Amino acid sequence: MGDDRSGALGDRAGESMGGSLGEGVHLRTMTPADVPAVMQLERTLFPQDAWPEEFFRQELAQAEPQASAERATRRYWVAESRNPGADDVLGYAGMMCVLPLADVQTLAVAPAAQGRGLGTDLLRLIIKESQARGAEDLLLEVRADNPGAQRLYRREGFEQIHLRRRYYPDGGDALIMRRRLRPEHPRRPSSAADLRSDLTDRGDAHE
Repeated sequence: MGDDRSGALGDRAGESMGGSLGEGVHLRTMTPADVPAVMQLERTLFPQDAWPEEFFRQELAQAEPQASAERATRRYWVAESRNPGADDVLGYAGMMCVLPLADVQTLAVAPAAQGRGLGTDLLRLIIKESQARGAEDLLLEVRADNPGAQRLYRREGFEQIHLRRRYYPDGGDALIMRRRLRPEHPRRPSSAADLRSDLTDRGDAHE
């Protein structure tokens, strides 16, 4: 899983996405040409533990179109402004999917765009893509001292499943959270009658 990028999400749930992320915001696939602009925002939002530029490039090398659809285990997006004179990149998100699991790799929203539901929309986009790829669970890490991000994740169906002590460089703890993407179907306890019936069926098949 990727490091916690949820400190830059804002703390209000947004509306469901349609073809765009709301008025004045355009969503598209991240490309290597976006990395310089993404890095500027990355360093602003995460001055202590920003991802290296090379890491973004390595991630994109495992996403379409750099990787074939059959081999692509990553997907990254950028949300950009349609308004003239505004900052181009308002947010970005990335995920990894190696079945049966998917992971939120990164999720960030520019300070000027926070509080408008963009973080929620990007998270829902990752959820939708994970479901489309057939993942059973979606995992993420979030700082234990970031209650705002935790509330957002819980609103979107995530639950805490583990605590990693002193996970972050500054000694902070990480919560591991999960959202189930497929309903669980509990197996009905077998009975002696079921077992006898199964053995009988097997015996008939060999006669």
